[in-house]
Amino acid sequence: ETSTEICSVALSNEGKTLFSLEYRGAPQHASRLTPMINDLMEGASLTFRDLDAVAVSAGPGSYTGLRIGASTAKGIAYAANIKLIAVPTLSIMAHAIFEADKECRLACPMIDARRMEVYTTIIGRDGQIISPTEALIVDQNSFGTELAHNDITFGGNGSAKCKEVITSPRAKFIDNIVPLASDMSKLAYERLKD
Repeated sequence: ETSTEICSVALSNEGKTLFSLEYRGAPQHASRLTPMINDLMEGASLTFRDLDAVAVSAGPGSYTGLRIGASTAKGIAYAANIKLIAVPTLSIMAHAIFEADKECRLACPMIDARRMEVYTTIIGRDGQIISPTEALIVDQNSFGTELAHNDITFGGNGSAKCKEVITSPRAKFIDNIVPLASDMSKLAYERLKD
């Protein structure tokens, strides 16, 4: 997962994360990603040919970060002759929101896109996409229709700047929601089975 400033990798079996590593520092995905993957594989005593698939965050997010993640994942998948699975970044974040807020029925992950713009979507606990992924300029009217009828939990680095603008009592904000490879495991496994 390389869509934001955090670089992370995970190894999973049947949707459950077994091992994971993450780097939270200045973005250095190009120099950090491959060594992290190698450390993870060596720690688990596995080779790439032991894998059924490799999953990668598909965006939205940092163009450079996504490019690094996608090219690395494609290289592994091609070399090991295994499946390549793309998982939307906002779906990964929604999964993290649902894990953090067990009562949440609708999650609205947000990735900061500068000023008052965010990349966002609304996803139901069952995985149903309620609103499509979009780049949205957030103002006091944003999500008004959805919040008139539903409680929505917002999270991600784009949600912090929206707290003062989205003031509905039905809006809940959770801090520290970031896209991580460990939150991709269940979603990648569901796609692998399809």
